[in-house]
Amino acid sequence: MTVDVDRRRSQWLRGVLDLCLLAVLADEPAYGYEMVQRLAAAGLDAVAEGSIYPALGRLQREGLVESYLVESAGGPARKYYRPTEDGAGALAVWSREWGLLAEGVSAVLAGSPSREKGVVR
Repeated sequence: MTVDVDRRRSQWLRGVLDLCLLAVLADEPAYGYEMVQRLAAAGLDAVAEGSIYPALGRLQREGLVESYLVESAGGPARKYYRPTEDGAGALAVWSREWGLLAEGVSAVLAGSPSREKGVVR
């Protein structure tokens, strides 16, 4: 059996990209490439710059992030993003939910005591 780990990881990341972007922006406002660098530094190097813009657009339409332009000395102005008040609230709620989900998945992967005994419910 061949397992495509990169494809599976990419699918998982797509599911949590909004949460990760809000968390990165909560630290400090950033522009696209800067967000990709921060995510890569955290170990999420599978996130490409082109994949974050649709997520940022969705977050902006939902009122969770806002953008603003900052003039650049060496080229065009850069579009920076920061979380809105609603975005900060969403980050808090989603972080709690992610923690619960991650705990549940970890428990399933570790196996429950009844599974170890061969008991099926």
